[in-house]
Amino acid sequence: MIRLLFWLVVAGVLTWCGATVKLGKRTFFGHVSAIWNTPEAQDMKEGVVKEAGPLVDKVERGVKAGYREATDGSGSAGSGADGGAGSGSAEVSDDRTTPPDRVPGKNLDRRRDRRHAN
Repeated sequence: MIRLLFWLVVAGVLTWCGATVKLGKRTFFGHVSAIWNTPEAQDMKEGVVKEAGPLVDKVERGVKAGYREATDGSGSAGSGADGGAGSGSAEVSDDRTTPPDRVPGKNLDRRRDRRHAN
């Protein structure tokens, strides 16, 4: 919680400095705005919209289709209505110990011994 508050204060101070401290004729945000409004930046924005527009439309259609499928309310797979997977019907073993041959790091000594034996 203290870490979050610290970073919020840092973000606030940087925002205040960017809006009020002059760097030459303009503030930091003034410089960013001036650069963003140059003809070159406008040309870049238009090019990105032109090239990425079809991809954005395709992703948007996919997200909308997925949302419609997930919220259609027909009790489709994954809803847990039919008692299948995910509905709490799976059995859980009470033996939760790791078998001796699966202990993490157990075989490290053997590998090291083989390397140094040659």
